[in-house]
Amino acid sequence: MATLVQKTRYTVEEALKLIEEDNDATVCVHDSSSEDEDLLHPANSDSGSEYCPSSESESDEDEDYEPPKKATKQTAPAPPPKFSPRPLSSEASSTPPPSPTFQPLSSEASSTPPSSPTFQPLSPKASSTPLPRPTPQPLSPSPSTPTTVRKRGRPPGTSPPSKKRRQNAKRLFAPSEGEDRWRNREEEDITPHVPSFMPVRTPGPNIDTSKNWSPLSLFHLYFSTKVVKTIINNTNANAARKKAGGMAFKWEDLTVKDFYIFLSIILFMGLVPVPQRSDYWRARWPYNFPFPRKSMTRDRFEAIMWSLHLSNLKEDEENERKKHTPDYDRLQKIKPLYTDIIHACRSFFQPYQHISIDERMVATKARISIKQYIKNKPIKWGYKLFVLADSLTGYTWNFFVYTGKSASTSTASHGLGYSTVMDLMPLGLLGRGYKLYTDNFYTSATLLNDLLELNTAACGTLRKNHVDFPQSKNDLPKNAQRGDMRWMRSGQLLFVKWMDTREVAICSTIHKADSGQTVKRKVKEDGLWQTKDIPVPDSIVDYNANMGGVDLSDALIGYYTVHHKTKKWYKTFFYHFLDIAIVNSFLLHKELFKQRQDPTQTKPLTQKVFREQLGKEMLDFAEASAASADSTSSAASATSTSSAANNPMSPTKCVPGYYDGDGRVRKHCKWCLEQGIPRVKTPVYCKKCSVPLCFVPKRNCYELWHERKQKKMFS
Repeated sequence: MATLVQKTRYTVEEALKLIEEDNDATVCVHDSSSEDEDLLHPANSDSGSEYCPSSESESDEDEDYEPPKKATKQTAPAPPPKFSPRPLSSEASSTPPPSPTFQPLSSEASSTPPSSPTFQPLSPKASSTPLPRPTPQPLSPSPSTPTTVRKRGRPPGTSPPSKKRRQNAKRLFAPSEGEDRWRNREEEDITPHVPSFMPVRTPGPNIDTSKNWSPLSLFHLYFSTKVVKTIINNTNANAARKKAGGMAFKWEDLTVKDFYIFLSIILFMGLVPVPQRSDYWRARWPYNFPFPRKSMTRDRFEAIMWSLHLSNLKEDEENERKKHTPDYDRLQKIKPLYTDIIHACRSFFQPYQHISIDERMVATKARISIKQYIKNKPIKWGYKLFVLADSLTGYTWNFFVYTGKSASTSTASHGLGYSTVMDLMPLGLLGRGYKLYTDNFYTSATLLNDLLELNTAACGTLRKNHVDFPQSKNDLPKNAQRGDMRWMRSGQLLFVKWMDTREVAICSTIHKADSGQTVKRKVKEDGLWQTKDIPVPDSIVDYNANMGGVDLSDALIGYYTVHHKTKKWYKTFFYHFLDIAIVNSFLLHKELFKQRQDPTQTKPLTQKVFREQLGKEMLDFAEASAASADSTSSAASATSTSSAANNPMSPTKCVPGYYDGDGRVRKHCKWCLEQGIPRVKTPVYCKKCSVPLCFVPKRNCYELWHERKQKKMFS
C-alpha cells in the first residue's frame, strides 16, 4: 500500500483538486464544539499534521489506493462548494488507515454566503455495514466570488452553534415583555378592580344599641332560655336513666336556679384556677373560698357535671342505630347547643370588610376518631374547628367542627381548603365586597377566581410548590437582600415574592404589586445591628394586619378559659361553646360602647371585669328565678297545706315511722353520714322531714337531728 503523504495544511483549492481526482471518495464534514478540533489530523500520528483519513478498516476495497500527487495552486480558484454534513463512523482495526473520503455538498444553498469547508476527524468506531458511496456531482464554481484562504477556525454559517452559544442565545433572545415572567419593583403594575363593599346589614352589633345591655343580657343572646331549658330537660333525663340503671348517687331534678349557679361556678373556675377541682370546696387555708361552698355543695356540683347531657336521649339511640352508615351523625350529642350557638353568632353581629379564615384547636386527650393533629399549632392534638372571624375585633362569626374526610363534590374536586372557605362564607348573609385573608392551606388560584366571580376579593400566602404557583427562571436570586421582590400578574391574580428573613410568596386579587410602602427591620451592617426601612409590597402589609382575626379570638378565649378535663367528649365542646358565648358577648359590649359614647363611662370593661360581673349577675338571676318559681307554685302549696290540715292522716309534726310495716326497707342514716359514719342503714324516718334517722337505744340520731333543727330555728 502506498504511503500516505502528510501535509501540514491544505488550501481550499488543493482540497477541491483532491475531490476532482478521487471521484469515488466521500467527504465527511462535521463541525465540532471547539475551533481547534476543526483541523484535520492523522489518525495514528502525533505530528502536527492537520489531515485525518477515514478509519474504515473493515473494508479492503481501498487498500491499494495511492494518494494523488500534490496539487498545484490555481491562479483563478473557484469558490468553495457547499457541503451537507454526513458523519461516518467505523470501528478501529489493526489495518493501516485508508485514504480520506470526501462527499460533495448539495447544490442547494442556504441564505448565508459561501465559505470554505471545514473538516473534523472521524469517530474511531464504525458500524458493521459500510455506507454506500454517493455519486459525485460536478462542481460549478462561480468565478465572480473572490477566494480567501482561511488558516484556521470555523467559517460562519457552516455548522451549528456550540452549547455555550445556544445558552447565551436563549438569554439574549428571551422575551423582555410578557405575562409569564417575574418582574421587579421598578416595573409598574395596574390597579386591579375590587368589588364595592355592600354588606347585607350595617357592620357591627345587630341589636338595639339604645338599650342598656348588661353582661348577662348579652350572654342570653347566645345561651337563650330555650337552649337552657333543653339542656336542663336532657340532663334530668340522663340522670334518671343512670339511676334506673343501678347507679347509686343522690340526685334532685335540675332547676334553672341550680343551672345558673352551676354556670357561675364554672366561670369562677376560669378566673381563679386551682390544682384540683375539689380545692374550691376546701375549708382550710389557702383554699377557704366562701364561694362556691355557700352556694352549692361539691356533691351537687359533681352530680350535675356527671349527668350533664346536651342532646335528646331518644335521638341519640336512633343515631346509634345508624352507625357505620352514611346517615350516622358524629356530632349528634352536641347538636342542639352547636346549631344554636352558630345561629346566634351570625345573627347578632355583622363583620366589617376584612375577615379571615383559619383553624382552631380545642385540646383533648380523648381516644376518638375526630381528634386531629396539627404540628404548627400551640395545641397540637385536639378537635379541629374551621373558623371565620372578623379581622378587626376577633369576633367568631361562623365555624364548624371537622369530623374527617368527606365525600362531598367540592372537596373531591378542589380539595378541603376550597370547600372549607365556601362553606364558611354564606354570601347571602354577608353581602358583596368583603376582603378575605387565608393562609397557604386554603389559597389557590381556583379559589381566588371563584370568589372574585362572587364579588369577594381575597389574599393569602401560597406554597411555592403549589400547582397554581408560576414557575419562571428569572426568579429571586439566592443571595437576595431584604426587601427584594418579584411579581407577576395573570389576569386578576397577582403573584408576589418578597424576601424578608426568608422568602414569602403571596397571591392576591386586591392589591397592585407595589406602592412604595416600607417596614422597619433590624439589619446587620459592618458588624452592627441597625434599624432600616425595608420596602414591602402592599399585599404583605395588609395580610399581616388582617390575617390574625382567628388568632385574636383564640387569645381572648385562652386568657380565662373555662376548659377542664372531662371523660365525655361532648362536655369538652360544652366548655368551648361557653367560652365562645362569653367572648362574643364581651366583644359586643366593646362595640356598643363605641357606638353609644356614654359620657358616664370613660372606657369599656376589660374581659376580666366583664366575667366577674357576669358571674355575679348569674347568681342574682338564680335567686330571682327561684323566687319566681316559688311565687308561681304558691297556690299549689297553699292547696296542699289546706288539704293536709283537713286530712288527719297527714303529719303535722315530726313523728318517727317505718318505711314499711316489716322494716325490710332500710336507708342510710342522714345524721351518721354528716358525722362521717358511712353505711349505717335504718328502717326509721321522720314523717314530716322525710329523713332516714337511726332510732335505737345506743344511737338515737332521731333526737340529735331534731335538737339541731330547733337550735337553727331560734338562733
